[in-house]
This record gives sequence, C-alpha cells and structure tokens, in this order.
Amino acid sequence: MAINLIIPAQDAIHPVSGIRIGTAEAGIRKAGRRDLTVILLDEGASVAGVFTRNRFRAAPVQVCEAHLAAGAGIRALVINTGNANAGTGEPGLQAARGTCSALAGHLGVAPEQILPFSTGVILEPLPVDRLIAGLPAALDDARPDHWFQAAHSIMTTDTQPKIHSTRIDLDGTPVTITGISKGAGMIRPNMATMLGFLGTDAGLPPTLLRSLARRIADQSFNRITVDGDTSTNDSFILIATGASGAHIESEQDPRFAALAEALTAAARDLAQKIVRDAEGATKFMTIRVEQAASTDEALKVAYAIAHSPLVKTAFYASDPNLGRILAAIGYAGIEDLDVSRLTLWLGDVRVASQGGRDPGYREEDGQRVMAEPEILVRVALGRGDVADTVYTCDFSHEYVSINADYRS
Repeated sequence: MAINLIIPAQDAIHPVSGIRIGTAEAGIRKAGRRDLTVILLDEGASVAGVFTRNRFRAAPVQVCEAHLAAGAGIRALVINTGNANAGTGEPGLQAARGTCSALAGHLGVAPEQILPFSTGVILEPLPVDRLIAGLPAALDDARPDHWFQAAHSIMTTDTQPKIHSTRIDLDGTPVTITGISKGAGMIRPNMATMLGFLGTDAGLPPTLLRSLARRIADQSFNRITVDGDTSTNDSFILIATGASGAHIESEQDPRFAALAEALTAAARDLAQKIVRDAEGATKFMTIRVEQAASTDEALKVAYAIAHSPLVKTAFYASDPNLGRILAAIGYAGIEDLDVSRLTLWLGDVRVASQGGRDPGYREEDGQRVMAEPEILVRVALGRGDVADTVYTCDFSHEYVSINADYRS
C-alpha cells in the first residue's frame, strides 16, 4: 500500500499547451489493459533526456539517445509497458526503430523525430507488431487532458499512478508544469524500472534544457532508491513547448531560477512518489547526511544506509536495532572517518554521539519513531558543511513475493 501518496484530482491536473496524449490497449503482455501511450508535441518544442548508466542499456534507450543527438526536433514519444525490450540485441534495436518509423509514418515526420520507451520484463522480444497495430487507436485518443490516463498506462508493478501538476507566474505570464512517472522496483536511478516525463509550456532552447534536465535529475530521480538496482531502461524526459509565450534564453534571465526551482520541485515529488509506492513498502525514509566534506561523501553514507538490507528490514519490523545504521556508516568508504565526531538522530531522537550510544537515548523513544510511516534518519559527520538527502523505503515480505512472482 502506497505511503501517503497524494494523487491530484483530475480537475487539478493542468494540460500543457503544445502536448497531447493518447493511450490504447495493444496487448503487449496482458489483454484488457491500456499499455501503449503516445505523447504528441507541437512543432518547436524542445526536448532533453537523462538516461540509465547501466551498460545493458535497453534498445529504446539507445535509440532515444541517438535521436536526441541528431537534433531533428522531437515531435512524439511512444511508450509501452509489459516488455522492456532490454537484453534483446539487434532485433530489439530493429523493433525500437520500427516503432519510430511506424509512428512517424502516421504523423508525417521523420523517424528520428520520435522517441521510444519501454518498461517491463527484460530479456524477452518486444511484440512490435502488436505495438504498431495499436498506434492508430492511441492517436485517435490523443487529447491535451489525458495525463491521468497516461499515468495509469505506463504503470507496471506500481499500485498507484504518479502525477504532479502546478501553475506558476513568471513575471506576469502563467506557466504550467505537469508530469508523470512510474516505478516501484529495480529502482536506483543512476542517470528503475523508472520512467519520468515532465512538461512545461515555458520556452527554453535545447542547450539550456539539456543542462537543466541533468540538474533536475540529480536533485530528484538520482536521489531515490528502493533496492539499489539500476534498471536497463531508466529515462527522464523534460519537454518545453514554449506555448505560454514565456521564453527564457539563458540562466541570466531573472525568470530562470523560479522556473528551474518549480520544475525541480515537480520532479522531486514524482521521484518521491516512486518510493512511496515501492514494491511492498510500508515506511518512507528520508536519509539526510550533514557536515560532510563533499557531496560524494554525503551520498556514500546516505546510500550505504539506504541500501542496507539489515537497516531496511529493521525499519519494516519497527525494531530500533540502530547499530545497523552505525555499521552502514562505517563501511560507506570514508577511510579517515572519525566516529567520535559523528552524531545520529532518528526523527527527533538523538541515538548516538561521540562514538557510541547517546547517554540520553532510550529504546522506547526509538521504538516510537520507528512505528511511524515516515521516518527521518539524520547523520552529522563533523567533517565539513556539505549536506545531501536520499529517499528510500523498507523491505517487507511482500517485496520478495512481488519479485518472485513478477513474470507469472
């Protein structure tokens, strides 16, 4: 069951001018569900992407990267669920390219102007004929207000759709930001199986959009982990249509900071919703590391805690066996860490200080915090002034069951 995941009402999901979305049943893996999505972009939209660093990058990831590099002007995205088209070799690349060619034919554009995305089971051939056969229905369904339908269509083991929508004012011009994401397991984006699509009707040139997409990903999707597994298909796409008339040409534009902040907040919300709906999760955990000497050092410690199966199972059991957190900090890879300068808090409770159990710590206080559905773990390393945060969840029996039965 998702942990405090808020799904906005449909009337609070704002269409983005210059974007239309359609879904259809293509029977990619299971009959009777919408598993094919097309996102259509008006001419002139800018598109940027951040993708998985997994060396077994799926065929659609490889094709997306090539098409974005070609710079032809992206006009549509096509997304299927049920099959990842990963670990499929040259036939998988042919299937991804064939999908682009088929959609391009319907739209009267070049295949290089299409971006393909797939999510689902790895190492199985994509039923591309079924996908292509479903395109006309998805195109017929395309509407500006179909973000909610798309959020459902791109789900795999997700239990809830993940949507964010807001409007901001940029120096008197209303600007819309709306996005969707999916993912519940195989999540440690290293840009799981994770997809994120975020659109705005503000205008940004491609070069500025690319740098902004990387910055946003690093502060959102690259700060979450469920199980430490980086997927073959992780993709984050940022779209700026320019339809609002608010065009920002450089970071020096006084409007840029406000837009970047709003887009980052939207992506962070979409990323956190992935963790809140993680496979079998019962606890949402924020791991904040402070007083680090560098960002790399802070993230080493945060991820060591977040990835530890012993820590994650203790949180599932609401068992304040907090020595497991100290052990994870100790093996995080900071060779000259002085543990006598370290302080650990669980929520508002100081657990450890000066190299050992804090004199004022009582286990019943730790038990109280551990029983909550949302928990903050805060570590002060006493080494500098850098801080960073990672979001994760616990491990439950259901996580094992879901992943044992995933393909059945």
